[in-house]
Amino acid sequence: MKRRYIIGLMLFALSGGIAQYQTPFLTPEEKRAMKKNLVVKEMNADAKGRRQWMDHLTVWDENGYKLEEIEYAVYGQRERVTFEYDYSTGRCIRENVYNDKNKLYRIRKYEYNDNGRKKIQYNYNPDGKLYSTKVYEYSYK
Repeated sequence: MKRRYIIGLMLFALSGGIAQYQTPFLTPEEKRAMKKNLVVKEMNADAKGRRQWMDHLTVWDENGYKLEEIEYAVYGQRERVTFEYDYSTGRCIRENVYNDKNKLYRIRKYEYNDNGRKKIQYNYNPDGKLYSTKVYEYSYK
């Protein structure tokens, strides 16, 4: 949660902050436009600032779609995820998840409701065998 909050603040600051912030809600197209060819590196440092290491790397393509997300540990890559889209709808339809040895270990595929929210996530082993499913349920208070 903290990581997402920091990225949100970074994007807010990069966009000019309050001076240029005219609406609290951006359309998906506006959000993608802000991310075209963006690369975000999250760096950690020890308390004295002497030692730095990369914690997270996120890369977006020329259309503003997330291509890749890599999480690092002290020893190197911890997990890497690549994303595939249905560009006619703008929805992510597949995620390929790689382990610390950069070996594919999970494939996630998605179905969406008519309103664009995720409906079902299918989790597959690298051999294509269905491992589990996750069903999304939405309700309002």
